[in-house]
Amino acid sequence: MKGNIIIKNASELVTCSGFQARKGPEMTNLHIIHDGSVVIEDGKISFAGRTSDLPDYHDPGRFDVIDAEGKAVLPGFVDSHTHFVFGGYRAEEFSWRLNGMSYMDIMARGGGIVSTVSATRKASLEELVDSGRKRLDSMLSFGVTTVEGKSGYGLDRDTEIRQLEAMAELDRTHPVDIVRTFLGAHAVPAECKGKTEEFLDFIQGTVLPEVAEKGLAEFCDIFCEKDVFSVEQSRRLLMRARELGFKLTLHADEIVQLGGAELAAELGAVSADHLLQASDHGIEELARAGVVATLLPLTAFSLKEPYARASAMIDKNCAVALATDLNPGSCFSESIPLLFALATLYMNLSVEEAVTALTINGAAALDRADSIGSVNVGKKGDVIVLEFPSYRFIPYHVGVNTVEKVIKAGNLVYDKLNGGNSIVK
Repeated sequence: MKGNIIIKNASELVTCSGFQARKGPEMTNLHIIHDGSVVIEDGKISFAGRTSDLPDYHDPGRFDVIDAEGKAVLPGFVDSHTHFVFGGYRAEEFSWRLNGMSYMDIMARGGGIVSTVSATRKASLEELVDSGRKRLDSMLSFGVTTVEGKSGYGLDRDTEIRQLEAMAELDRTHPVDIVRTFLGAHAVPAECKGKTEEFLDFIQGTVLPEVAEKGLAEFCDIFCEKDVFSVEQSRRLLMRARELGFKLTLHADEIVQLGGAELAAELGAVSADHLLQASDHGIEELARAGVVATLLPLTAFSLKEPYARASAMIDKNCAVALATDLNPGSCFSESIPLLFALATLYMNLSVEEAVTALTINGAAALDRADSIGSVNVGKKGDVIVLEFPSYRFIPYHVGVNTVEKVIKAGNLVYDKLNGGNSIVK
């Protein structure tokens, strides 16, 4: 692919400039250039500045040109926590929740993660790739250019490997970049009920080393939660993962205040996710250790739970990221517009903080802030063009997609104006 493009005359070029996570009050600074232009050569950004300063290219035919007059240009969004590769659906559980059943009640009834495990174990590699591709197409239309994907719906050797292989295939063949996470300790499978330690020994001693040897995942995650995996069990698995070369992340303090945030800080995890019940001390420890607090308001919304205390985290100098948590149970949504609405209207984030959380801080939550998440010279040419003149329209046009074009590594890969929401391969 060509990878050479010039985007000029943008009413706002929102650069989110930087090479590391923005913390606390820094999250409000978007580094906006008015009447801005971006040049991408061979897939990398070579210029970002005012249109009046645009270099004179002697061979303009090398470049495709987009006139963004009256439109805002931003870095591609980074969705840093999803479970987008899975089999089956759980629509009935949504009705159960509407009737008052809690997430843990549904798990006790045989629903939840274990239900998806059954369907995913039956799915072939081709089926997982096909359904995953359709979800990625939808994410791309919302401006997502990099996504994290977790395994965790196999809870056995074969299916966990198959999920990761499906993501590897999609990473090779789909415009969206995929960061793979091994989440073999997502729950205890039905066949190991009452044998949590034995199951954890199997994941840690058999599956995790194979995933490492085959290079199938970059991160290791665990569901650190009451009645799932304890803090000590989580520590043991994650320490072994670190020894094997994995970067660490974890589901922390989602349902009860267990100490997951403190564990993430202790182990130097890249991110700690959910954090609805994180303690003040846990938040302070995350800030001290430089762990990105990845918040998932779509899940709290779907479960009708209180939102994570985003403002308190920012006040304590945390770096906050936002992600969708797309999954078949607690959050069957990849909607970036809804995510922005919830973050600004109900979590009290400013629009600027929300943009930062989905760009440079999302990249930092995946340890990729050096290469994506902002419009900086040398970074990958992943940018989006909005239909409107300002980033402020993203939450203002409540729940409606404002992304018109998506450029990935200097190639136009999505254009709402081309055949009506068609993906350009």
